[in-house]
Order: sequence, then C-alpha cells, then structure tokens
Amino acid sequence: MTEWTWEYEGLAPGDERLRESLCALGNGYFATRGALPECDADAVHYPGTYVAGCYDRLPSTVAGRQVENEDLVNLPNWLPLRFRCRDEHGTGPWLHPDTARVVDHRQTLILNSGLLERRTTYEDSEGRRIALRQLRLVHMADPHLAALRSEFTPENWSGELEVQAALDGSVRNAGVPRYRDLAGHHLVHVHSGTAAPDLVWLRCRTRVSDVRIALASRTDCADATLRHDQHTDDRAAQLLHLPMRPGRTATVDKIVALHTSRDPAISDPLQAAVDRALGAPSFDDLIDTHLTAWDQLWRRAELDVPGEAGRILRLHLFHVLQTLSPHTAELDVGVPARGLHGEAYRGHVFWDELFVLPYLNLHFPEVSRALLTYRHRRLERACRAARDAGYRGAMYPWQSSSDGREETQRLHLNPESGRWLPDHTHLQHHVDSAVAYNIWRYWEATGDAEFLHTKGAETLLQIARFWADRAAYDEDLGRYRLRGVVGPDEYHDGYPDADRPGIDDNAYTNVTAAWTLSRALDLLALLPDPRRRELTERIAFDGGEAELWRDVSQSLYVPFHGGVISQFEGYERLAELDWDTYRKKYRDIRRLDRILEAEGDTVNRYQASKQADVLMLGYLFPPAELAALFRRLGYALDDATWRRTVDHYLCRTSHGSTLSGLVHGWVLARARRAGAWKYAHEALIGDIADVQGGTTGEGIHLGAMAGTVDLVQRGLTGLETRGDALWLDPAPLPELTGSSYGFTLRYQGHWGVRLRLLPGRLHLAVPASDRSPITVELPDRAVTVRPGETCELDLPEVELPEPG
Repeated sequence: MTEWTWEYEGLAPGDERLRESLCALGNGYFATRGALPECDADAVHYPGTYVAGCYDRLPSTVAGRQVENEDLVNLPNWLPLRFRCRDEHGTGPWLHPDTARVVDHRQTLILNSGLLERRTTYEDSEGRRIALRQLRLVHMADPHLAALRSEFTPENWSGELEVQAALDGSVRNAGVPRYRDLAGHHLVHVHSGTAAPDLVWLRCRTRVSDVRIALASRTDCADATLRHDQHTDDRAAQLLHLPMRPGRTATVDKIVALHTSRDPAISDPLQAAVDRALGAPSFDDLIDTHLTAWDQLWRRAELDVPGEAGRILRLHLFHVLQTLSPHTAELDVGVPARGLHGEAYRGHVFWDELFVLPYLNLHFPEVSRALLTYRHRRLERACRAARDAGYRGAMYPWQSSSDGREETQRLHLNPESGRWLPDHTHLQHHVDSAVAYNIWRYWEATGDAEFLHTKGAETLLQIARFWADRAAYDEDLGRYRLRGVVGPDEYHDGYPDADRPGIDDNAYTNVTAAWTLSRALDLLALLPDPRRRELTERIAFDGGEAELWRDVSQSLYVPFHGGVISQFEGYERLAELDWDTYRKKYRDIRRLDRILEAEGDTVNRYQASKQADVLMLGYLFPPAELAALFRRLGYALDDATWRRTVDHYLCRTSHGSTLSGLVHGWVLARARRAGAWKYAHEALIGDIADVQGGTTGEGIHLGAMAGTVDLVQRGLTGLETRGDALWLDPAPLPELTGSSYGFTLRYQGHWGVRLRLLPGRLHLAVPASDRSPITVELPDRAVTVRPGETCELDLPEVELPEPG
C-alpha cells in the first residue's frame, strides 16, 4: 500500500462488510458500498446505494407495540454484473466466491482519484480460469453518474463469455442485524424497460414518502457479438455474449445515471436518468473529468501529515469528502452520523455536525452553510416540538431525518439480553446548543454576516429562547436549573429507582446553554437596527426576554464535588464500579450499559460514562474561553480544577463511542499531558480496526473521521477564528504528526492559506488576492500577513506531552 491507497488481499468473509464500508465510493449526492458486483446481499456481502436525504417511514411491531421508523433508503443496486464461461464443455455457473475457486483477489481503494480497483482470478468446476480487473467510480464532477469497467482475460480456455449487466430493484433495508425484524421493504411499483439497444432502465417509488427513483444503465462493449434483454418485474438486465481466447482481454463498460424526484431542474426522474445515461461520455472521458474534480477537492483539502497516521487521516478525509462534497451544498440534507455508507442509526442526523463543521468551515464553507440551512428549514418543526413540550423557542430533535420531527426510537434492543428496553435519549436537548455553536463558529470562520443576520439569527435566538424558558429558578440555590435531561454520556438516562427519566443539571448541558444565551445577547447587539426590528417583530421578542437571558446565562447551576466538576447533580452519590473485574470478565466493556442490563443491573447506579461528557467542554472551548464561561456563571475554574476533572473522568469512561477517544485525545493534547497519543490513536484506528466490534460494517463513523482531521487542523495548532483574527497556540503531538506537518485552509474569503508547523516555527503563506490582510495572534504577539506574502514565525517554547 502507498500513502494514497488502501488495499485488501484475499477474501475474508468475516471482514467483507467492514471492507465494503471502507471501500464505499460517493460524491455527496449518493454513495455505493464497495461490494463485489457479482454478489447479492447475503450473510457475507451487503451492496447498498444511498442518496443523501432520501428517507421513507414504515411501521413495525416491536415488543407488542407499533412503532414507526424512518430510514435512509437502500436504493436499487446498480452494481450487478455477473459472468460465466461457455465452451465445448458447456455453460458453467455464474462465477462468484460461492460457485468457483478464487485463485487470487485484491481490492484497492485509490484515495487521490476516488477509484476502486479490483483484481480477481476465478477457476470454475471445469478448470477454466478467467482474470477480472474492474475499475469503479461514483462521479465527482457529475453527481448523477457512476461507472464500472470490467476487463475479462481468459487464461486457459477459448469459447464465449456470457455477461449479464443489471439494475436490481428487489433490494430492502437489511444491513443492520438488530433491525432485521423491523419493516424494511421501502421500494414499491418497480418497473423495468429498454430505452435503446444498449440502455436499460428501472424505476420505483418509496412506499410512504413517495420519492420517485430512476436508474438507467448503458452498456458499452465493442466485443459483444450478441446482446438481448432479460427484464423481470424488479430487475432490468441485458445479456452480452463475448468471444474469448487465452490472453485476449474483452472490456465491458457499464455507465449508470441515477435521479430522484427530489432533484432540481428535472421534469421526470426516469426521463432525466435515460437522457443522462444516453448522453454520458465514454468511460475514459468520465475518468478524466472525475480525476479533475478530485484533484480540485484535494487541493482545497490539502493535508500533509507523514507516516501511517497521515495515510489514515487521508482515508478519513476521503470519506468526509464523499459524504459532504460541494454537491451537498445544493441539497437539503444534514450530516448523517454514519455517512452514506450503511444503514446504522437509520441514516439519521444527530449532533455529529459538531465534529464535522469545524473542518468544513475552513475548507468548504458553502457546504457548512447548506448543512446549517438544513437546520433552519426545520426551525418551525423545532418550535412546534418545544410548544408541545410546554416551552417557548426551538427544541431540535436528538435524531432528525426528512422533516425535522424527533426520530429517536422509544425502544431499543439490547443484543446482549435480547430485550427491548425504553429509550430516553430523546432527552439529549444539548443538541440545541450544538446547532447554536455551529452557527456561531461558522460565522467566525467565514465572516458570513448575511447568514448570521438572517437564518442564523432566527435559529440561534429561538434556541436561546428555549433554554431560558426550559431553565427553572431554584429559590434554595438562588440559581437556574435544567432538570430531566440526558447528557452526551448517554449511559445515565435517569437516577436509580427514579419514577421519571432524565437527570438534573448535566454540567455540559448547562454550560453550553449558558454559552448559547450569551452568544444570543451578543448577536442582538451585532444586528443592524432594521434587521433587529424585523426579527423581534417576527418572533414577538420583548425587552424583558433579553434580561431573562442575561440572568439565566449568569446563574445556571453547575454542580461540583470533591474539587471537580460533577457530570450532573447527585453524580457523586453513585456507586463506584469495579472496573478491573468487569474488564477481566468481559475484556471489551465499551458497551457497559448492555453488559450490566443483561446481568439485571443498570449503569445508572454507577460513576461510569459511555463517552466524554464534562470533558466535551474542553473540546469545544479553549482554556481561556472555558474559564471565562465559568467566571460568568460565578464559578472559578483554574488549571488545577480542570486537571482534577480530567483525571476523574479518564478512569471512569468505557469509550463506547468512537467520539470518546477523539475528545480525550484532544483535551489531553491541549492540556499538554501524557496519554494524548493513546486516545488519538484509538480515534484514528476506530473504523479501520472496527474497535466497536462490527459496527463499521454498518457504516463509517463520520464525526470521528472528521474530528481526527480537525484534531490536526485545530486541536494541535490551537487554531481559533475569532475577533477577525487567526489565533494559534500550538501543542505538538509528535507521535501523530512527526516533526513537521501542514495543511491548507480557506479563511474569510482567502483561498488556499498554507500553514506548516515545524519545531519552534510556523510557516504561513497567504495567496495573492484583493482581500484584506490576515491578523495572526500568537501567545506572545500579533502579526499581520498581507495577500501574496509568506512569513516564518518563531513560536514560544512549549512543554511537550510525555509519550502516552
């Protein structure tokens, strides 16, 4: 393997789902898993194609109750291409790993070009060997096109090769074992047909959302002596006959167009797909434009980190770009937590944008704006949810998909016990603060005042209104409290033996709510007078609300115990878990909640967290800003208190989320402490090593992938964008980046600002333009760099973290 390739040798049935996720190809509009085209969905393989934002809702009966789930729909499979040998010995079976001997097999994901190459040699029951090379792409320039080139070379026989190229509409959502008892047949009214001698089509609809879907496939093959259609109700297929002789290669190119009724500027999805497939250029020409598009993406997302860490970071960045490309800026979609790579979490949108947008803001701000607009379009739904719960403002759902209603399941299956249990994670109202945080940080990075003053302001102010109304004043404490919530930890969804779900005064929730209220007050002061008047009239905002916001932002309760920040009120009264015993007994205790429930116990009884909760504050806010937040709330947070807090939760976290290692690595690196590399490394390998035990095969973890790249971009550099300046306070982590690394970013209209960190030095180059100079704030001084200038700055000495 090279720094730009990801390679798998041989077939490994137990790892195929993982490989299919990591070898998925996409372009921000749709993505297809890296399954073998000759293999149908079975216990080993799972081909899947997903269009961003294409959901469907179906009812199911679970534990005697009817529930509804909205899924990202597995669309018709465009990959199918099967083949078999014919000669004087007769016609063999269709060749795939279950019917023929696999002599050799290699699959290579080529990151810089967005191509998937596959080389396999099959030997059938007659001893006939055929070597196959396939090259696959999901086109990055034209988001509606995909293509598959298959090169067949017989090694020891002459005769005829039958090749069947198909579009399969018989698929269902079945990629997650624990969902398989739920309804998954989303496609109905499947029809197939022929539009030209070399072009077949398939169309269908989603069952409830009534999204019309159409695919058209053109088969280019100069060697075919005969071709004829083999359509069924749910499958459009064409059979080709190719004359073969040893050593001579025959090539079949399959070029596919995909449209849905959600697409702009089309009349009918079927006609659009047929027209696009007929008019598409040859495979060779498609590769040229595809490579150009990828080259442009990589220039904007340039990341130069040496060694194996750099190779993994490029893989992570590759999957971020395939899920959220510039094409995404034209869509009404959010950030799917598992990418467009599988069906885990049903393709829903959680808070993962909190870990994704900080990277996108500095490279693809138009994509960030679109993702924030997704939230704004669902603002009215969030306001309705708040009203239904008895509050003012906007209460965004923990899980969102098509229309912004709460999609969090009310029951979830524990695979360890086989029991369906109540699910209270919809109480994670801290997602509101994540939306507000992303709006503010986007504005700081881009200077996009137009968005901040319009959609951003409408969203942020309604979120602030919710927090102010949600907070209840406690006369005994003399402070406001937020009761009945669930924090990022997720393990603690209630107090032991309590008759209501939720816990009180989750520190992360309260502090981020206070931050949101403070930013809302800042925003009111920033707005031009005419716009402020428009907005306050529209949302019926009165002067008294601002005073309430200020009061709540300064008086929210944050619990402490033993000189550390408490995760929530009463946390210190919970029992200590015997961590060593559970590690010895179960080895992997990441999902400690499932283990304890299967034993008849509950994690609610223990000081044990699934993932970073309190420590998320150190991820979101630099030390000075975090200390100022606590001062505003009337609490002192000095370095010693924060260090004790970090130590307390480090040894009480099971890391049942891929985001946990990322946050811990970030916090420790910024604290310049030992152990940062251990957690950063776990975040790096989270998906490639499938550390969560089989979850990556159901879809990548997009937030963790983007977060590791952002760890290098912002975490280790201390990069902030505030006050119309770039702030830098490097905290090197040599195990991750070596002695020198660099990246390119886009900042307030400057394209291609280059930064390179070297021992004790910072190299900065600003491209020539008509933009204003950039102010760079270092810990000991400020420097102004004009467009077209390059400078090298000495950095203050820092204490390096001890090896972890």
